[in-house]
Amino acid sequence: MARGGDESTRVTGRSLAVWLAAVAVYITATTGRTSFGVAGVAALDHFQIDASRVAVFTAVQVGVYSLMQIPMGLAVDRFGPRRMLVVGAVIMAIGQIILGCTAAYAVAISARVLIGAGDATAFLSVLRILPNWFPLRRAPLMMQLTSALGQLGQVLSAIPFAAILYSRGWVTAFVSLGATGLIVAVAAILVIRDVPEPVRSVRKQAPVKLAAALCCVITHPACWQGFFTHFTCIFPQIVFTLIWGVPLMSLGLGLSQSQISTVLVANMVVIMIASPLAGLVSGRVGRGRDGLVLASAVILAGGWVWFLLPAAPRSFTVLMAVNLMMAVVSPAGNFAFDTVREYMDRRVLAAGTGLANMGGFTGGMLATQGIGVLLDVAHGDSGSGYVWADFQFAGSAALAVWGLGIIGFLISRRALRKHDATRPSAQGEENPAQGAIGVR
Repeated sequence: MARGGDESTRVTGRSLAVWLAAVAVYITATTGRTSFGVAGVAALDHFQIDASRVAVFTAVQVGVYSLMQIPMGLAVDRFGPRRMLVVGAVIMAIGQIILGCTAAYAVAISARVLIGAGDATAFLSVLRILPNWFPLRRAPLMMQLTSALGQLGQVLSAIPFAAILYSRGWVTAFVSLGATGLIVAVAAILVIRDVPEPVRSVRKQAPVKLAAALCCVITHPACWQGFFTHFTCIFPQIVFTLIWGVPLMSLGLGLSQSQISTVLVANMVVIMIASPLAGLVSGRVGRGRDGLVLASAVILAGGWVWFLLPAAPRSFTVLMAVNLMMAVVSPAGNFAFDTVREYMDRRVLAAGTGLANMGGFTGGMLATQGIGVLLDVAHGDSGSGYVWADFQFAGSAALAVWGLGIIGFLISRRALRKHDATRPSAQGEENPAQGAIGVR
């Protein structure tokens, strides 16, 4: 019986149209997620608040996004990716419009909760669509392309959104972002379909009960291997680009704003190039990608240990080299979604992907908090700003997180191999978990 994209041997124009419409929603989501990267100064004036309260906007967004991964994944599996993309885009749009129209801090925080919840539907829904519209051998490449194109959201927030914000004002900028969300929601309604139309009339599967779906996801070692794959390879990217990279470069290394911008832009560009290449590698090596994940984690940890070792601050050139190394290697974290897709039943695929997608954000939050605590311990009560030695000491928190992630990966990988050994009939199947809800 047909399985959407499984039986297809080529990529069609229709499948590309569906994918691009879904990616448009995802790009809009990442634009909203990263908008406070350029709106922080404007928020100080607009809400008449201090910097610590501005930081809450980002913390709320990332926290809600991470916590909603499994619930939204279950919803995507139950109601379909098309419906959830539309609902998510509308929720984000409402949140952006409220954020643009209010001057009350509490209301604005509530709006960021809406934006985070809507954002949580986008990536999971796009990944849920891929195996229905593309051959499985193309899925790793399409997943990495999706991740790479999502980086365009940072470009849109840094350039056109920032231009509108600082030329037309707060209200115009955020209401425009909300209006864009409504437009992409309409596009999703018109263009996106969960599966090719002939398949919809042929193949109907009963939805999985919520308790059974949640139990399957939480207990399946493939989801946990995906979680720790994402955890070990993605968290340094999150910590560097969203939280501590700018303080390290400005206070620890004394770089200028133009140099800092160059580092961040180079990081984004290289990730957009490296992600599709990682997809090609993943598709070629298949389940042999586990060794690449371990190698990537060791390279990332070793690179940053080497960077932080000298007593004197590193040069801009050395920082750029480590930055580019991180951008090239970190897309291996997206191998997590290939592992989940190959093992999990389609009916719980988005929920399993949601658990895997929590990995990097969980690691990022642990490392961010640990680095912050150790920075304060190293800094003490001195009246001056943070210095290179403070960042050297605080970097040990990231090493602890790497250690936790690698141990978790090895344990879950061993459990997954035992799971395979108990199902000899699955050998040679491309997706042995199809229809296997409840099978351990």
